[in-house]
Amino acid sequence: MTFTRLAGFRRHLRLIGGRGLIAAVLATAGALPALAQAPAAAPAAPSSNTLDAIRSRGTLVCGVNTGLAGFAQPDSRGVWTGFDVDYCKALAVAILNDASKVRYVPLTAQSRFTALQSGEIDVAARNTTVTLSRDTSLGFDFPAINFYDGQGFMVKASTGVNSAKELNGATVCVQPGTTTEQNLTDWARANNIQFTPVVIERLEELVGAYAAGRCDAYTTDVSGLAATRSAQPNPAEHKILPEVISKEPLGPFVRQGDARFADIVRWTHYALLSGEELGITAANVDKAAADDARPEAQRMLGKNGGLGQMLGLDNAWAARVIKAVGNYGEIFARNLEPIGIQRGPNAQWTKGGLQYSPPFR
Repeated sequence: MTFTRLAGFRRHLRLIGGRGLIAAVLATAGALPALAQAPAAAPAAPSSNTLDAIRSRGTLVCGVNTGLAGFAQPDSRGVWTGFDVDYCKALAVAILNDASKVRYVPLTAQSRFTALQSGEIDVAARNTTVTLSRDTSLGFDFPAINFYDGQGFMVKASTGVNSAKELNGATVCVQPGTTTEQNLTDWARANNIQFTPVVIERLEELVGAYAAGRCDAYTTDVSGLAATRSAQPNPAEHKILPEVISKEPLGPFVRQGDARFADIVRWTHYALLSGEELGITAANVDKAAADDARPEAQRMLGKNGGLGQMLGLDNAWAARVIKAVGNYGEIFARNLEPIGIQRGPNAQWTKGGLQYSPPFR
């Protein structure tokens, strides 16, 4: 406020009898510079019922697929691996500082929602599409999209079918209670295609029905088709058709009403993305944490900024996560590239993809 305007302000207040108010205003104005210079205290992280429960039991309970190559699959010893499994591990490291402190709960397409609603699991990382109804009426929050996908079709190469539009009159294997089932109906109606659905809930039984010839085609997300094809005795005998008939943004989801836990899931994903963008890997994260030349890396890895405290975590949480599971690119390469899934829309934004992290500041 200029001296001329301040003088005018005084005259106006005197006219309305505001001598006491003048003194208060001037005292406050004099205090403003000092207030502006004072450092803001970091806000305390709001409480989280889910976070408290995880810490109390010492284990993260994570819902995953019943068995899908590349995403979530147990081996003969019951050891789980996969893209979604690594997200469960990342959360366990962020919260409990131990990637092994996860209990995996295999869930079907229909049981995944009730398992989270009932509190049987803390978080679901299970090839689930974000939709408006799931984000609202079902009572879930989708903190981040960690895989952009779309629905497609797979047939046996011996059928000679080269396009989904050649499937008129076909039988199609599909899981119930999924966006896949709804998309199939919408797409067939729009393209005047008649089909007979073969609806089976359990994925293993559905894939078995397709392999045994009970249906002419199998439809699900393209990533799921690639995973299924890779697990067949002779993958070359199966063909993924070129049409992609929907948008399927996939991501972990949590119960509504626990914003702090949703923030932890969200920013764990962003830490994995930023790690890749900044060239921070499982192998060099310790060196990166000591590099004073990159302020954002310093903040993310906990050397300064106090960002972890804002999440209710310690400040080195992101460094531990990357050291334990690698960055997003390392997770993708380890789990999905071996089954033929390319980055495509899941490339970094700097390389023409959709994966993008807000800044750590």
